[in-house]
Amino acid sequence: MKGIVLAGGLGTRLYPLTFATNKHLLPVFDKPMIYYPIETLVKAGITEILIVVGGPHAGHFIQVIRNGKTLGVKHLEFAYQEKEGGIADALSLAEDFADDQSVTVILGDNTTDADISKEVSSFDSGALIFLKSVPDAKRFGIAQLDDKDPTKIIKIIEKPTEISTSNHAVTGLYIYDNQV
Repeated sequence: MKGIVLAGGLGTRLYPLTFATNKHLLPVFDKPMIYYPIETLVKAGITEILIVVGGPHAGHFIQVIRNGKTLGVKHLEFAYQEKEGGIADALSLAEDFADDQSVTVILGDNTTDADISKEVSSFDSGALIFLKSVPDAKRFGIAQLDDKDPTKIIKIIEKPTEISTSNHAVTGLYIYDNQV
């Protein structure tokens, strides 16, 4: 299993901080934000990682992360996303890196402390999207689950404007088989 960190966003809502660097490199507590998703992957035993970057400060990632060894990464690659095209576009840049293996994808601003080791080691095929119950569904992408089989997601509604029938937020952490 390989890991992909998506860090191509421009962070325009954090301007003027993002005038100087990418939002994923801003400090959260005692380290750059990007360290948290990398540590989540490494803690799960994933040490081959691709970071998809973009924007005018893409080179800063190399200055901060270097080769990733101090974070426990054994093999680190970067891919440059030329324009904002969302998750699907970013994942298309990872096709060669994935090399027909399953991948764990995590958003670069995901500061979770979740231990996903069990899910990674037991993953067989398909897709696994990590969800979390939240009190205010309007602030998140929400997964609408199948009434008959609540392990299946029917659709994802990005920041619903109406009252949602679900409070299951998409956390920005996914595991996909090689068919994605």
